[in-house]
Amino acid sequence: MIKLQVIGHLGKDAVVNTVNGRSVINFNMAHSEKYKDAQGVQKDRTIWVDCAYWTDRTAIAPYLKKGTQVYAEGNPDVRAYTSNDGKNGAALTLRVSNVQLLGSRPGGEGGEGGGQSYGQPAGNYAGAPMAASASVASDAADDLPF
Repeated sequence: MIKLQVIGHLGKDAVVNTVNGRSVINFNMAHSEKYKDAQGVQKDRTIWVDCAYWTDRTAIAPYLKKGTQVYAEGNPDVRAYTSNDGKNGAALTLRVSNVQLLGSRPGGEGGEGGGQSYGQPAGNYAGAPMAASASVASDAADDLPF
């Protein structure tokens, strides 16, 4: 089994779809990093990951807004494609098993996560927020719409 963990910012708002009677939340994440090439010139590299979160717990979708920082983990897959101009390419996709909101969008416009985690550990749904103390957990639960 291969497990992929990604921390990044959402490239656009999440979309909830229904496929064969099952709900899926589709979103994409970007991870950017700086590196130096062989000549020592500093460059930026951005890796995009297409994510599919198959779940009945779609209440998180309104919080998955463009620019929000998110942690997601699951099983990776590489999808080959041919672009409109005839070039072959590959895309990294992730079948999400756990997603956690890490913070608000740049500029503080909503989407605050406060560390809420949503996932399916051991095949069970776990939509309860994760927190260090019981008082913090109860405060965080009051802010959730479900």
